[in-house]
Amino acid sequence: MFLYCSRMTVESPPLLALPPRPLRWLFLDLNSYFASVEQQLQPELRGRPVIVAPVDSDTTVAIAASIEAKRYGISTGTPVWEAKRLCRSLVVTPARHRRYVEFHDAIVAEIWKHVPVTHVCSIDEVACRLLDNENDRDHAVALARRIKAGIRANVGECLRSSVGIAPNRLLAKLASDMEKPDGLTVLESAELPQRLFALKLRDIAGIGPRMERRLAVEGINDIAELCARRPRDAGSAWGGTDGDRLWYLLHGVDLPSKPTQSRTIGHSHVLSPSKRGLEPTRLTARRLALKAASRLRRKGYRSRLLILHGKFEDDKSNWRASVKLPATEDSFVILTALDGLFPRLAAAGRARPGGFRLRMVGVTLAEIEPVTGEQASLFAMLDPDDPLARETRGLALSRAMDRVNERFGRNAVTVGPLGGGRIDRVGTKIAFGRIPELGEFHE
Repeated sequence: MFLYCSRMTVESPPLLALPPRPLRWLFLDLNSYFASVEQQLQPELRGRPVIVAPVDSDTTVAIAASIEAKRYGISTGTPVWEAKRLCRSLVVTPARHRRYVEFHDAIVAEIWKHVPVTHVCSIDEVACRLLDNENDRDHAVALARRIKAGIRANVGECLRSSVGIAPNRLLAKLASDMEKPDGLTVLESAELPQRLFALKLRDIAGIGPRMERRLAVEGINDIAELCARRPRDAGSAWGGTDGDRLWYLLHGVDLPSKPTQSRTIGHSHVLSPSKRGLEPTRLTARRLALKAASRLRRKGYRSRLLILHGKFEDDKSNWRASVKLPATEDSFVILTALDGLFPRLAAAGRARPGGFRLRMVGVTLAEIEPVTGEQASLFAMLDPDDPLARETRGLALSRAMDRVNERFGRNAVTVGPLGGGRIDRVGTKIAFGRIPELGEFHE
């Protein structure tokens, strides 16, 4: 007996018809930014394969690769030793974060000459919302070309950029990645979402390996399958309302941005192999706490929670401990609280088979709030050793240290030892998603 089953065809629900969406966003992405700045500052590096590294060591990784270096398969995150193997003529230059911030400020100022800057997305990315008299294709393309030319003429001829123009910010970002280096791509609503189908899911910000696996379980393996769902079904596959939101963005709808608020201020540092013992870690943690406290005061905040965290050499997970603070911006109060947490980190390190070997240490000030309505203390004139007067004097001294370091340079005055080679050099660096202010280079 033979059974024959006819093949069933499951039709996808019809795509929703959306009205045409005007071009609303221009997204500019500077190409190989750190390496391009170094080529601008060092003419002998122009046209040569260059990588920027945190320190002059083969054990570290590239934090930027020039356009010429990328042709050899070198990219951000490539180990220096491997980059040298891929390109024998490679030039390695140390990072100069202050200069990158200075060039960033000059670039943003140049863009403002042509169009208001709506969002500074990162050190090398800027988004600008287009007005009604700027958002037809010809005007938008001409504007993008003027901005690109202005940066090269007035900031640096080595600073090339790729620009994306689209109905919303997400699509403009995706468009800027479609042609590099020195590209200009326009995504119009009539082309959406079909023109995105050649991209990978991971090309969309917010989709990483875990989300990609989750979507695959739900039967979504590419952008075409995501867009073929109804908005509500896409949201369910995503696991929340963001999937619904993403569906509309990929179809060209310009949704308002979700508000964000700074809730923590902190710094972390990867310790060099020779400085991973107990005492160098303690001194580095104190230095990080002082930097965080100085930044807290400069931004006009105070904190109610101190977090000490780290990662040991033999463990991929993070160790952390915290302590409540009185609402404070005083470096001395913060250092005292840190001293109370450190024995717990020391005990955790000594309990490990190889002893105390910490690879990364970080200090974070959380539960921050603006300092408002501050008034002079009633206890300022008490004896300096009086507990009520001590915090008032400590905050005044902390602010005085800020002023001295701003005028005479970082570490002109600090708390505790810095010399003797006992701690790693802790400087201000550019992190993903946050651009340091120039004032931080004095901390």
